[in-house]
Formats: sequence, C-alpha cells, structure tokens
Amino acid sequence: MSIYVDETDPGEDPEPDFEPRNIVVKKGKDVKSEYALNEELGRGKFGTVYRCTEKATGKIFAAKFITTPKPQDRKDVEREVEIMTILQHPRLLQLYDAFDDGKKTMCLILEIIEGGELFERVIDEDFVLTEKAVTIFMRQICEGVEYMHSKNILHLDMKPENVLCISRTGNRIKLIDFGLARKYDPKKKLKVLFGTPEFVAPEVVCFETISYTTDMWSVGVICYVLLSGLSPFMGDSDMETMANVTRAEWDFEDESFDDISEDAKDFISKLLIKDR
Repeated sequence: MSIYVDETDPGEDPEPDFEPRNIVVKKGKDVKSEYALNEELGRGKFGTVYRCTEKATGKIFAAKFITTPKPQDRKDVEREVEIMTILQHPRLLQLYDAFDDGKKTMCLILEIIEGGELFERVIDEDFVLTEKAVTIFMRQICEGVEYMHSKNILHLDMKPENVLCISRTGNRIKLIDFGLARKYDPKKKLKVLFGTPEFVAPEVVCFETISYTTDMWSVGVICYVLLSGLSPFMGDSDMETMANVTRAEWDFEDESFDDISEDAKDFISKLLIKDR
C-alpha cells in the first residue's frame, strides 16, 4: 500500500518541548541518578540510544550513550555539547542534558524524535515522495543549515540518515548528529578528512580548504537522492565513490528525472559545482 507524505505546508512550528538551556557536562555523575532508562531505540558505531524519563518531571527524552575510551573521544563529545548548546533552532535536534560518568562513557539527553530517518522513506517502496513533498523537506533542511552557518558552524555530515522525521507520515524534520560539526572562521583555512563518501564534497576528498559551500554540496546530493532514489556519485567501493566525487561528473539522464521540474534540476545544478 502506497503511503503519501503530507504535502501541505507545515505552517508555524509548535512550541518546543523545553526552553533553550546552557548545557554543562555533569562530570562524575551517573545519568541514572536523574533519569530512568527504558527500552533501546537504536544503536550505531558511536553508541546506543534509549528512551528515558526524567525523574523530576516525568518528561520523555532520548539518552544517547557514547563510549569514550580515549581522552580525545571525551573532547569530541564535549565539543559536540558546546556546538549543540549554540544551535537553538526548531530544525535542529535539541540537547537537554549531558553526563560523563568518568568511566569511559558519556551520555547526551536529547529531545525524542520518533518519525524515523528520512533515508527510510527513500528506500521504502511504500513511501511515495513527490517533488512537492521533497520541496517541503529541502526547504526545512536549508533553514537548518542556514541557521548553523549564521552561527559559523559547519555540519560536515549532511545525509538523509541525519535528517529525522518528527512523525511517520508528517513532513516536519530535524537535522541531527553534530559529532563532526566544526566551528568555522572564514578568515582561517579549515581542512577536514572525514564524512560520508557518497555525500561529501570534492574539497574534503582532496583535503582542500572547506567552507559553507561544503555543506551545500551535500544538500545538493540529498536533493538528488530524494527526487530520484539514486545516488549521483555512488561507486562499487568508497574509493570509487570518492573518485567520482572528485571528478564531479553527474547527470539527470535516468528516467526518474523525466517528470522533475527544471527548477528542481537547477537547484541541484547550482549546488553540485566543484570549483566555485
């Protein structure tokens, strides 16, 4: 059975679940002293996420446990906390609390989002993503990225897996996962060598200076994927994918683009430019 994503304008944002908070990592404190852990929601290479309840208020959150065996791992999470404290916006996942038990595990208490990854809708044949629905998603993604850039922060890992849907069939989204995000000073040269090969910009692969346009390249790839279900640079291996990215060769020749508007193609074309 086909599931059509809501194509109506999302309208005004609902009231946030909590007011912006200046988060300081609570060191040497066990998260279980303040939160009751419930069922597991998911796990990845960086840790495990549980539903949790704040004992003092009864509010429901997501508890993301991150293993930090090395001092640098702890610094990376502390940087993520610092960046998330700056990023107070309805298009971005919000941080509520943070703990470091001093035993090589840190925990971030995050607002809970239960609509699943946008990526799941791309690969699920039951979901029908029309161009209008994609436009609604892309506008919100751009709003989130625009806000990050206004705070001189680069996301550096933009991909459909890092876009969460607030509900299963609704069209509101939030950007997540700021573990690779970096503060950016346009007056200084910044280079990085990380990201997801399929979505990363050529300057990252070539270890050249990055900027706001590095995120926008990834936004262009996301739009291409959402409209077609295809990846413009995907190869048989990460090395081949990155080689395709550095060549920046792609097209709209697949039949999935036959009914896509020129405006949508123009949007992608203006973002997937190697030498700006």
